[in-house]
Amino acid sequence: MTVLAIVVPCYNEEEMLPETIEQLRALRQQLIDEQLISSESKIVFVDDGSRDRTWTIIYKACLRYEEIKGIKLAGNAGHQHALLAGIIAAKQMAHCVVTMDADLQDDIYVVREFVRKFQEGYDIVYGVRKKRDVDSYMKRWTAETFYRIMNRIGVKLIYNHADYRLMSRRAVEALAQFREVNLFLRGVVPLLGFPSTTVYYDRKERKAGVTKYPFMKMIRFAFDGLTSFSMMPIRFVSLLGFCSFVVSVLFALYVLFLKMTGHTQTGWTSLIMSIWLVGGLQLMAIGLVGEYIGKVYQEAKQRPRYIVDVDLLNGPMIARHEREKLAEEIS
Repeated sequence: MTVLAIVVPCYNEEEMLPETIEQLRALRQQLIDEQLISSESKIVFVDDGSRDRTWTIIYKACLRYEEIKGIKLAGNAGHQHALLAGIIAAKQMAHCVVTMDADLQDDIYVVREFVRKFQEGYDIVYGVRKKRDVDSYMKRWTAETFYRIMNRIGVKLIYNHADYRLMSRRAVEALAQFREVNLFLRGVVPLLGFPSTTVYYDRKERKAGVTKYPFMKMIRFAFDGLTSFSMMPIRFVSLLGFCSFVVSVLFALYVLFLKMTGHTQTGWTSLIMSIWLVGGLQLMAIGLVGEYIGKVYQEAKQRPRYIVDVDLLNGPMIARHEREKLAEEIS
């Protein structure tokens, strides 16, 4: 029977986490009763260096429930790396891994369809939103624009898919071979090439806590994804520079013609506009080149993508002093 692991990265989720734990436990039991998954299936929470009581809640749940497992990262590695840490850790205990966020905005009962698709032979099952009506207009517009740009430049992204997906063990093992530091899972997973399908669902509104992707962070995330998978931006700047050069040559010929015909007039508007235009293009080009150089610099250092502080996949005995302290609180 299928052994499932549900991986949930968490960052400052103390308000939402208790309900998330209870709902996922109830879902797991339902799937076991329906004989879709084995009783050996687990739920793995990854604390991504939270500053609130998130880890305490996860630790208590590990002590109370055998099916709950926890991993604590030494620092805030970022959502994508925390997700990867949970996926890699869970691959040895399960036939397939489902990843989802802790805010319960994704319909958790779609996991039932994920498992059925996996049992039909699919290695990757993408959870895709039917619509984005719970998002603000700005967030919806920027997200849709991002997907269009990425698809236009040849990056294989699943439209309206975030990180709610199922992956088989062999898909996870293939994913583990990608060693890049600048991780963008939404772009990496489709590169694996294994049989895949999609399941559509309605996304809910967040019940508690705040989003971990405000507007500026979402923009940075999108830019990281764009520059991690395509040379198109830097080629676009090169093309823009070439076009600017051609326009400058034509403008110089025009000014030379006016001078030869005696129609020149003194003025500074055209000069200032030209300086600003060329200066802006240069700064933009330098900044974009620097972005790529920075990514090469990060990759060349080969630093670990995350560091595990506490690993409770094999039980809470790893940190005995914390276990005794929290056991007293539970009682």
